Amino acid sequence: MTTRKSVGTYLLERLRALGVRRIYGVPGDYNLEFLELIERTDGISFIGNCNELNAAYAADGDARLSGISAVLTTYGVGDLSALSAIAGAYAEGVPVIMISGVPPLHAITQRALLHHTLADGNYENVMNCYSQFTVAQTRLLPQDAATEIDRVLGAAWREKRPVYLQLPSDTCCVSVQVPATQDIACWYGSDPVQLQAAVADIMERLTHATRPVLLLDALVRRFDLRERVAELSRLLDIPFATLPTGKGALCETDPNYQGIYSGKASAPALYERVRTADCVIGFGVRFVDATSGYFSYAFDPAAFVNIQAFDTRCGGDVFMGVAAADLLDAIIAQVSERRATQQPPVSASPRPVVAPQPAVQDTPAWGQPAFWARIQTFLRQGDVVLADNGTSLVALTHMRLPARCHFVSQPIWAAIGYTLPALLGSLNACPDRRHLLFIGDGSFQMTAQELSSILRARHKPVIFVLNNRGYTIERMILGETAAYNDIANWDYAALPGVMGASDAAVCLRVNSMDELEAALKQAEDPQQLVFIELGFAPMDGPTGISAFGGVVRHYDYGAFDGR
Repeated sequence: MTTRKSVGTYLLERLRALGVRRIYGVPGDYNLEFLELIERTDGISFIGNCNELNAAYAADGDARLSGISAVLTTYGVGDLSALSAIAGAYAEGVPVIMISGVPPLHAITQRALLHHTLADGNYENVMNCYSQFTVAQTRLLPQDAATEIDRVLGAAWREKRPVYLQLPSDTCCVSVQVPATQDIACWYGSDPVQLQAAVADIMERLTHATRPVLLLDALVRRFDLRERVAELSRLLDIPFATLPTGKGALCETDPNYQGIYSGKASAPALYERVRTADCVIGFGVRFVDATSGYFSYAFDPAAFVNIQAFDTRCGGDVFMGVAAADLLDAIIAQVSERRATQQPPVSASPRPVVAPQPAVQDTPAWGQPAFWARIQTFLRQGDVVLADNGTSLVALTHMRLPARCHFVSQPIWAAIGYTLPALLGSLNACPDRRHLLFIGDGSFQMTAQELSSILRARHKPVIFVLNNRGYTIERMILGETAAYNDIANWDYAALPGVMGASDAAVCLRVNSMDELEAALKQAEDPQQLVFIELGFAPMDGPTGISAFGGVVRHYDYGAFDGR
């Protein structure tokens, strides 16, 4: 059964069917007709941003909480401005639908020399760029637009990564035949033979294991496996740890939670627990330099099971076409069946050593160690916590989150400034939760314009800007006093008054523990945006950051000490 609809209408209907409720972006002459259509369409809205990079970051932040989001740019200048953010979404596993309004088809066919191009008639170069950083790409043509929309959007939904669609300006309102049903192609189930073999292998390992452990990465949250993984840990009493890239995947108040695993950068007890485990079950584990203690992880490779979205590796064996959700359901069913029939259960692990809680310092001395200790007690259930790369991410990664918190960071792509526009997206996705952003001054300067969008929307986050007067994380690696690590010292607390209405924000400057306490009282239940500028010395950082800088320096430059 088919019906006729315009290409733009069909695209918007398919986006809404996937759960997209907001499209971020910047208007441009090639996407204006599509924007007009969005204005007339219920259930989906356009969120204007200060630039395309910020728009794509905001879409990323939205998708982290809502499941999927979209961004709209104009061809060439807009596409390439957003590309870094789309690459970040690919690296971190975030489904962002990237839509580009491109020149009309007649101009592309004739290789016309137009603005926003290189004026050489080449209309494939931008598509070639995006093919490196998305899982599917297309240019929507009238003859196959409906099929291509479903193919590309289906890839984003299945693989939880960004995709790229070019919508020619003269194609948006062209009427085409489209399917009458609203189903997006999805995963149709695991190969039964491969699934059975994978379950048998893992059950055999668990039956004989005396020291199993689970390692959780971003896969658990991206593919909505949290309840299943938590049930497996509970049924078998198996301790679990998360990689920094998977922080917050499960509740960090769970008695089986061991902390953050990052090789030798982990707590010593956790490092030994994983090193001596006789069965390590990973969920989408990827050992990246900065999140693995620079590849200092250690365990028996033969004991390692790594469950990916659609395949599983058990030691040297690979089981293809096995969905992680199906695999977990089958394992949980077998464990439950054994218990119901009173058969000996799969061997449970010894009671885990609970990761130590960060202690609140008694000293009132002002500095980042005291600040972060106080923030540990400031966090509460259900917070959305955003940590930008640098001292904020280092401190918050190893901080224990209260129940039902959502942690947003970008440790793999590691683009500084990501979290400020991502905050706009997370606020739009979950406006009823308290959102806390921790960002350094150097990161803030990268994307500061988007503060105006947050103020314009009358959102009420709490923003902590750590003012070290430069790139502290870089100073820890190299160039402690070098000019290249210096930046302009903005009057940060004055910016909300410039970018938004005078009553849209409470702006505070903090340079002591007493001032911090007063500021946190106002931020406890914010009635408007609370903007807190924190003054720290250039080399003031959280505990352990100096050692981290030394490891990075040695890895990047060898024996050279930079002096």
